[in-house]
Amino acid sequence: MEFVHDVPGSRVVLRSGASLSAVPGEVERLGLERVLVVSGPRGAEVAHGVAGALGPVCVGVHAEARMHVPVDVAERAVESAERLRADGCVAVGGGSAIGLGKALALRAGLPLIAVPTTYSGSEMTPVWGLTENGVKRTGRDPAVLPRSVVYDPELTVGMPVALSVTSGVNALAHAAEGLYSPGVSPLVLLTAQEGVRAMAGALPEVAAVPGDSAARGRALYGAWLCGAVLGATVMGLHHRLAHVLGGSFGLPHSETHTVLLPYVLAFNFPAAPEASERLGRALGSADPVGALWGLCGRLGAPRSLGELGLAEGDLGRAAELAVGTAVPNPRAVTAEGVLGILRGAFEGREPRVP
Repeated sequence: MEFVHDVPGSRVVLRSGASLSAVPGEVERLGLERVLVVSGPRGAEVAHGVAGALGPVCVGVHAEARMHVPVDVAERAVESAERLRADGCVAVGGGSAIGLGKALALRAGLPLIAVPTTYSGSEMTPVWGLTENGVKRTGRDPAVLPRSVVYDPELTVGMPVALSVTSGVNALAHAAEGLYSPGVSPLVLLTAQEGVRAMAGALPEVAAVPGDSAARGRALYGAWLCGAVLGATVMGLHHRLAHVLGGSFGLPHSETHTVLLPYVLAFNFPAAPEASERLGRALGSADPVGALWGLCGRLGAPRSLGELGLAEGDLGRAAELAVGTAVPNPRAVTAEGVLGILRGAFEGREPRVP
């Protein structure tokens, strides 16, 4: 057995009401005196609630986060932070808000506190992303890893079931791809399996009773573990495809992850039998691809890239862009292979492991 285990740590708080009761203490612990709160437009109300809990320490709310973090949006946020002389940032929301917070950490050097309201898991990673001229660039920098992550199940109770499902499967994708990441350590493998088990168990409960705070807490627990796997591993073909389809074709982030995941796993698992077995144990099935496909279907998740807005004529271009950047992957990545994944996902036919 050979591996390298190098996992930077974040302080994590998970409890109901923590967005109001714990965030001020986390700001004080970091010695911050002028904090900018960032969010997306739809999350502005929650962001203002967090700002109110911070009191005079909060110097403003910047509610302009957008999906895939366009460079011009990041630049406006940096300008706002500099104008307000902010010395820290609290990002409240889903992946878009936390992505903008990471851009501030990267470009303005602000310590970041993340208050997730979805299950994306990006708050547990040192991965940043910026989109410019239709191309999404990503990178890793320890500076963007949040110093504290505050999980509050109450903030997710109002999340629509459809978004809850796709956000949860987005988190599952981090753990599933981590199972075949090169050099993955035993601890990360165990974390990935527990993250999948927790999220796959919580999502049907959330869909059945959206207001169940306990089920929401279990989903956040799963998101934390799945995000930690992404933070400790390198991204493979699945994440590369999701970034291409989101950054270059404007497809919605979590929905794209949800549609793609079974097809990418069906493509990769012949070359990663141990990963397939581990995912199967976490899902309680000898056929993990079929189990995942069935779970998504029962929860009403989108089935095809076509219904997300991708045109059939874009498949070839998307495949070219995906293979233009090398990614570690258990199976060789070719334009033909990627086009096969995309065509299956575009048509929405049931994925089969060769």
